[in-house]
Amino acid sequence: MRGIFKVMALVLIGVQGAVPLAQAQELTALARVNPAQSEIADGWFGKTYITVALSQGVPFRVFLLDDPARLIVDFREADWSAVAAEKLLPEAGRVGAVRFGAFQPGWSRLVADLTEPMLPSEIGMPVNSSTGAATLEITLAPVDAATFAARAGTPVDPAWTAALTQAPKPANTTADQFVVVIDPGHGGIDPGAETDGIQEKALMLSFARALQEALRRTGAEAVLTRDDDIFVALENRVAIAHQMNADVFISLHADNLIQGGAKGATVYTLSDEASDSATEHLAARHDRSDIIAGADLTGSDDQVAGVLLDLARQETEPRSKALATVLVAGMTAVGGPMNRHPQRNAGFSVLKSADIPSVLVELGFLSAPRDLANLRDPVWRALMVGAMADAVMKWRDEDAARKPLVWQ
Repeated sequence: MRGIFKVMALVLIGVQGAVPLAQAQELTALARVNPAQSEIADGWFGKTYITVALSQGVPFRVFLLDDPARLIVDFREADWSAVAAEKLLPEAGRVGAVRFGAFQPGWSRLVADLTEPMLPSEIGMPVNSSTGAATLEITLAPVDAATFAARAGTPVDPAWTAALTQAPKPANTTADQFVVVIDPGHGGIDPGAETDGIQEKALMLSFARALQEALRRTGAEAVLTRDDDIFVALENRVAIAHQMNADVFISLHADNLIQGGAKGATVYTLSDEASDSATEHLAARHDRSDIIAGADLTGSDDQVAGVLLDLARQETEPRSKALATVLVAGMTAVGGPMNRHPQRNAGFSVLKSADIPSVLVELGFLSAPRDLANLRDPVWRALMVGAMADAVMKWRDEDAARKPLVWQ
């Protein structure tokens, strides 16, 4: 990718392989995106123009991902809170959809879905010398699919990925301490379900923090896969559980599912086949999180399949199902409300650990008014947190009692 690069005061453009990479001095102030002067629009001769107006220049990098085709722009750091996707992209064209938001600490991300293969022919961020305001300008030009595929791929940058793969360190952990990894669904650029201004990612982080505290009061150690509004790839959520030597992995969600009028809490365990069509649809939605956030999925299926060891699963699957049963009983005892089929199974990616009992808990559905009211109610949340913490510890004791009977 050897386009025409504009020289600017605060951002120095270089080339890493075929991927333009922008780096600059550390800028501590947050750049605000000006929605009135930002737009994505198609032009003549098959070209598309991306314009992002910023209150100041910031370091950034641009790269491409394939299958599906996406253009990714990472900023350090841009505040997108005043921008609406339908204003930035008034109508779909060669860019079919756009998303933006926090990605990892100190960085935000713009993801543009491409409906046809295009490469940046010009990239620049000119800065106004008097005001300090800057404008990211990217011109995309059409290419053939083979050329696009050859240029696509995440830049090799170990420091960049370390923040997403390094496991958090639990405090005062002893060798024999019971460790629960709690996974608040979605995060950062991926908000999850949204209803009436309520975002799944925020609700689940709040619930996860409360569950973490409840478990710690029992003497267990509880670790969150994310403790901020950042994106964590599905594969890395499972990796964190392994790095922490977790005894249990619990993923928390509250989706928006209209099909079948879904409502009530549900606990899922892993299965190659979904227990019903609604569950299959839900699993597909969850597993799109990495695509939504602009993660590189190259080889991810092989990496996930590599941990599905049949011998390990012979022991782990019944333990996961026993955990689900205890959780359903505990949540039902405090009033739920539970789904009419509260224990189900599907091929959720975050449950594909072969050696850690894992469950995914849908605490309710934002599409159901009763569930939404409960999820916003601090009293209901406190009851459910207590019930789940008690259930996990009950399972721990029952699982320990069964362990001598399990054939290794």
